[in-house]
Amino acid sequence: MAKAERILPADFTCVLYEVRDHVAIVTINRPERRNALNRRAYDEVEAAFRAASADPDVRCVVVTGADPAFCSGEDVKEMMTGEQRDKSVARLTAVRPEPTPAAVAALECDRPVIAAVNGAAVGWGMELTLFADIRIASEQARFGEIFIKRGLISDVGGLWRLPAIVGPAKAAELLFTGDVIDASEALRIGLVSEVVPHEKLMESALALAGRIAVNAPLALRYMKDGLRRTSYGDLREIGSWVSATLGRLFETEDHREGVRSFLEKRAPEFKGR
Repeated sequence: MAKAERILPADFTCVLYEVRDHVAIVTINRPERRNALNRRAYDEVEAAFRAASADPDVRCVVVTGADPAFCSGEDVKEMMTGEQRDKSVARLTAVRPEPTPAAVAALECDRPVIAAVNGAAVGWGMELTLFADIRIASEQARFGEIFIKRGLISDVGGLWRLPAIVGPAKAAELLFTGDVIDASEALRIGLVSEVVPHEKLMESALALAGRIAVNAPLALRYMKDGLRRTSYGDLREIGSWVSATLGRLFETEDHREGVRSFLEKRAPEFKGR
């Protein structure tokens, strides 16, 4: 398959992409898998954010999922077993591994990004919400940094963005437990800025995007860059550490048990090795 940067929206099979009134709408579209991400889907998410960043007509981005979920994380069966797992380990154990390309594309997108969270956003799905500048949730939304349940660590969203959004202690609780929280709790801790009825979610997200998109495009980009510089830190440094650490954890017995237990629909039994 071609590299992600060569995939154009016209070629997408896992993501829907449209631009409407200066707003790019990115919809993960694997509803039969609860929008779980396989390799192709990851590449298309990356390509969608690259396309939005390169399009002078785009002033804001809304990312969402096809009902019933926002994104249920990685497609465990496809991504954590067999040949694709081996490819992931090879990438993560390079001398200086790069951060996840889709994460970099989302975080480096210089347009304001709104996550319209319509259902479950767990694992890398929650990471994707954290890459956004603003999160609006349907009353059906659920959030969970469930990586610890697979014997892994989160991507840069959980380690780099979540503490700045909800505070270090609450971030630690979510990361250490892997607990899944509902929309009302997400609102209470400041993870989302608004909870709306499910049928009003896209209307609310697009209304906010429209209020943003009428403003000066260049100033918007600099405003976003200023927030990123003052609120977070060096994406690529922490991203490289995350990738290298994941490369080690992918080789552990605990990770293999995490995957087996998920596929067998049972609680994992971790051994610390």
